[in-house]
Amino acid sequence: MTTSAPPNGFWAQATADPDRTVLTAPDGTPWTAGRLHAAVNQLVHGLRAAGLERGDAFAVVLPNGVEFLTTYLAASQAGLYLVPVNHHLVGPEIAWIVADSGAKALIAHERFADAATAAADEARLPAEHRYAVGDVPGFVPYAELLAGQPASAPQDRTLGWVMNYTSGTTGRPRGIRRPLPGKPPEEAHLGGFLGIFGIQPFGGNVHLVCSPLYHTAVLQFAGAALHIGHPLVLMDRWAPEEMLRLVDRHRCTHTHMVPTQFHRLLALPQATRAAYDVSSMRHAIHGAAPCPEHVKRAMIDWWGECVEEYYAASEGGGAFATARDWLKKPGTVGKAWPISELAVFDDDGEPVPPGELGTVYMKMTTGGFSYHKDEAKTRKHRIGDFFTVGDLGYLDEDGYLYLRDRKIDMIISGGVNIYPAEIESALLTHPAVADAAAFGIPHDDWGEEVKAVVEPAPGHPAGAVLAADILRHCERHLAGYKRPKSVDFIAAMPRDPNGKLYKRRLREPYWEGREKPV
Repeated sequence: MTTSAPPNGFWAQATADPDRTVLTAPDGTPWTAGRLHAAVNQLVHGLRAAGLERGDAFAVVLPNGVEFLTTYLAASQAGLYLVPVNHHLVGPEIAWIVADSGAKALIAHERFADAATAAADEARLPAEHRYAVGDVPGFVPYAELLAGQPASAPQDRTLGWVMNYTSGTTGRPRGIRRPLPGKPPEEAHLGGFLGIFGIQPFGGNVHLVCSPLYHTAVLQFAGAALHIGHPLVLMDRWAPEEMLRLVDRHRCTHTHMVPTQFHRLLALPQATRAAYDVSSMRHAIHGAAPCPEHVKRAMIDWWGECVEEYYAASEGGGAFATARDWLKKPGTVGKAWPISELAVFDDDGEPVPPGELGTVYMKMTTGGFSYHKDEAKTRKHRIGDFFTVGDLGYLDEDGYLYLRDRKIDMIISGGVNIYPAEIESALLTHPAVADAAAFGIPHDDWGEEVKAVVEPAPGHPAGAVLAADILRHCERHLAGYKRPKSVDFIAAMPRDPNGKLYKRRLREPYWEGREKPV
């Protein structure tokens, strides 16, 4: 389909050109717009028949695949909130999100059957509102949710949103809930977001989804690409050579990545790297974690000026730096998006001059948000219409943002945010743990890995036996990526008289001779 003014949004494009291929599934199966459109409409009818109404939420525990995109598009045109759940979470963690979001239904893949079943049981979700892609005992087959439903567009189409959950220093994740605008989805210009990065509708673009769609940015990039006419190529599990093969095979033009993926691509043998043509790539946009300068320079040397960076939060707002921006101002994460504003305030809430360190705040000119069921957190992190996620940084005279500290004590491993408070809470439920701290230590591949330091309770000798028992305890309470990889012991945790933990004292020895987290 070629036109200078393509229809706005997936649904209009699917109606105008149903035979166009809009995605390639992880197994290589192509899907046309018409086929996907029919599945989306059937899902809306099925969810409505199950009792879901405008403003209701439903949760999904799914790998990258057609079903994930189907649920996204269905929520977007049915006035529903889609709650994507990290499929690495364990049952109690998923149950918290399902219950807190008020999800009326759960759609899970058989790959995550145990955790999904435990979560549905704990959240007391009715059996008729549990759906499974594949075989999960006690769950209604996902196919039955669509079976017998019309492929025609539903009545009363109205825009819905994605309700992502983001953790905080208190450990429990909170949902980012935006009010529904009550207008047709076409009026939202859902693909306009990519214009921030210079990505235009159609134009031979192909978007490669190489990270899990449950991540806020990954789904936002993929969804926006779909809405402006870019076919998607989906990866289920990322592998460096397979990514190169797909870029070469499908002539992919843009993707969303994290620095760990850069690191692993660069570790491939030179002959392997040279065997694939990546010259089609126009925008290799990375974020979610700091990128070491030598890694970024090496990627620019290999892939050219398509390597671009952004800084943002699930709550909204952000900055963007092209490769030229970064080469001109190494270390910057860019200037504010056209639909965003950046500000740096001191501890008294007053703006600081260029070059002075402070807390970074952002705001979106397109609308606000609130943390679901947590107005106190919503208010605490705001100054007027600006909000912060706790990062420290400064703006230079030209408006370029530089970060000099991350969220307080947050661990970033492979581009994933990990919050120590949740880990420490799980550690403290072990009867042999009197006090505990969790923090990040160097890891050559992931950037950081989780370290636990424990003060044993009286009568429990420190040693390998206790460490192994604590790690087994964590396996029952935490998702794999949150679990400490090792445990060290300390006679007494360094705290001040008011109980404040001097975590830096614990962390610094592990970073001696290494680039410390900023």
